[in-house]
Amino acid sequence: MPIQQPSNQIKLTNVSIVRLKKGGKRFEIACYKNKVQEWRNGVETSLDDVLQISNVFMNVSKGEVAKSNDLQKAFGTSTVDDVVKEILKKGEVQVAEKERDHDLASLRKEIATIVAEKCVDPATQRPYPVGMVEKAMAEAGVSVKAGKNAKSQVAETLRLIQGHSTLPIQRARMRVRVILPAAEGERLQEQLRALAETIEKEDKGESWETVMLIEPSQIRTINELLQKECKGKGRVETLTFAATADN
Repeated sequence: MPIQQPSNQIKLTNVSIVRLKKGGKRFEIACYKNKVQEWRNGVETSLDDVLQISNVFMNVSKGEVAKSNDLQKAFGTSTVDDVVKEILKKGEVQVAEKERDHDLASLRKEIATIVAEKCVDPATQRPYPVGMVEKAMAEAGVSVKAGKNAKSQVAETLRLIQGHSTLPIQRARMRVRVILPAAEGERLQEQLRALAETIEKEDKGESWETVMLIEPSQIRTINELLQKECKGKGRVETLTFAATADN
């Protein structure tokens, strides 16, 4: 994207334009991609590292630099750094259509990858290739949301695939072994059973041992229970991931 100034021409690459309308006029700054969000999050504090050109424009793509009196009227100051900071804080990041399409495609692939990692074919207990998950997402009409990260969209994506595609899929279950002293096992067995989807094996002797299938999210609950109730005398071991039939 070329930027033309009176005596030269600068070609910007990897550019993000931040635009703010104020005082009836449009003001823009040219930033490095990803640096805008880092500045807003406080990760980046140097304007020199955020801006591709330390100037305020009326139109970045045409190289039209904002006049000092326009800045003064709109922002109450003609100091470029002060104006830049306000635009960075309040402005809207402009994304080109091709770039937006590319970012959405990348986000879609990331969501499909996470689904493929966390889910399986119930019949074979094997994960699906990412490409098959992407096809199921298309069949189910999954709409990727640009403003949300991939991880936060996985649950809704899986729900849509299960309800509106022909791909049989479900979250993998975690197979774990819980080992406790016999007395602790007797005392906590009902609480532990309530956290399991399936009890595969249970042995009672000098120690109480059970192998069960759980939702992966339950592993933290089990660990917290053992830490609170057993004071280091019990442990949980992750064995494998497996599929079970949904009821």
